Amino acid sequence: MPDSHDAARDDEEPQDAITAEEMTGTALPGQPSIGTDSTQKRDAFAELMAPKPKHHPAPKPSRPRAHPNLFIGRDGLGAYSYDPTAFGPERVIYYNDDFVVINDLYPKAAVHILLLPRDPSKFLLHPFDAFEDREFLALVQKEVKSLRVLVAKELRRRYGKFSATERKREAALEAALAADPRKAELQQPEESLDLPPGRDYSTSVISGIHAHPSMSHLHIHVLSVDAVSDCLHHRSHYNSFKSPFLIDVEDFPLSPTDVRRHPGREGYLQRDLVCWRCGKNFGNKYIRHLKEHLEWEFEEWKKE
Repeated sequence: MPDSHDAARDDEEPQDAITAEEMTGTALPGQPSIGTDSTQKRDAFAELMAPKPKHHPAPKPSRPRAHPNLFIGRDGLGAYSYDPTAFGPERVIYYNDDFVVINDLYPKAAVHILLLPRDPSKFLLHPFDAFEDREFLALVQKEVKSLRVLVAKELRRRYGKFSATERKREAALEAALAADPRKAELQQPEESLDLPPGRDYSTSVISGIHAHPSMSHLHIHVLSVDAVSDCLHHRSHYNSFKSPFLIDVEDFPLSPTDVRRHPGREGYLQRDLVCWRCGKNFGNKYIRHLKEHLEWEFEEWKKE
């Protein structure tokens, strides 16, 4: 007899990478946002975010709206481009003339942010069409690279204290400074020392667009690889980030014959649930067992 707490069966789960509750904003948000965790040191994030972006009104979208509250359902992301100043720092990380960067309201990983282009001629296009513009694509690719660094530093800020690799480097740094206290007076003392490399958190960051976007406005996902989130409910949620359904912006422009242009035909969202870290196959019926396994894997990942 199926457990009542298990996720829906195949014929009941959504064929989209988003739920109706997420579209209407009625589901509860998930993990802490970047920059809002008061229990952790903020040095790395503060360093990354300096200098602060200029604050100024956003250009109005090509579909004029009377008020940002009218951006509902699949149009919900448009509110951030319409007026990013209407949201607090727990939602909007930064914005400039070209982009708004936000914490995903329904994250599918420990760290999950979205890059929203602000060009009205692009933000209502499917990414396959928007990225045909090579100049625009290059701008997006450059920004995504910066955001991957941001997420990697946020992972180090939150979880570096659990990492054996990071502890080894910190111990070597402390020993070197104790041997030569004058080094501590330098602004970046570790740059002058022969230290073991710290953990490379960039390898735990993924990014890209969904081949079939769930929201109307163009958005690029940048997130940690763990897939640990209270907002991950369905096989489609998981597979939308663990299959070719997620296409890295570095892979653009796509060939017209690229199979990823046809996610439904390829059945990416209907694939078996396979752990990203160890490869264990959990079949295709229930996600609860995978989620329990991912929690364990996350704890092991933090220790690396």
